[in-house]
Amino acid sequence: MAGMTELFALLTERLILRGWEQRDLAPMLAMCNDPQVMRFLGPHPDESEMQAVFARQTGFQRDLGYCFWIMERRADGAMLGFCGLKPGHVGTPIEGKVEIGWRMRADAWGQGYAREAAQASLGWAWANLPDPAIWAITSPGNVRSWGLMERLGMTRHHDLDFDFHIVPEGDPLRPHITYSIGRPT
Repeated sequence: MAGMTELFALLTERLILRGWEQRDLAPMLAMCNDPQVMRFLGPHPDESEMQAVFARQTGFQRDLGYCFWIMERRADGAMLGFCGLKPGHVGTPIEGKVEIGWRMRADAWGQGYAREAAQASLGWAWANLPDPAIWAITSPGNVRSWGLMERLGMTRHHDLDFDFHIVPEGDPLRPHITYSIGRPT
């Protein structure tokens, strides 16, 4: 799996999930500066912070064979956001575990793209990784995100709720909830 970068493509009926490319930076920065998109995700990144995200994701793809892949609509090549897998954040209950996550442009919400991409990501994980479970986190107010987790068959772990240390104390986005889904039998 190591060494899989630009060549990676996971196809679904309507989407291509693929590694990050330089051309994704401008639309990703625009998406991440949309207050509607970022309402439950924290501060809006600047260009240098987006470059750091790009470096992290391309590094995950290169070193692990997976990342939060770019979600591209097959019909017109539009970059809709990202969905995929990455290592769980250090200092959280999912550290050392595989995390699934997604983020999409607001104009693409409610069309089933996130679910389609997440199901494909889970299918890829079960076919390619040995992990017994895939994990996800979000802030409790992000009903769309944890609602998708539940529609995917994920289970909430109330005992693993936590305050995300990268979010400032007192910020309403600091509390996070944890979900997982076990490997199908």
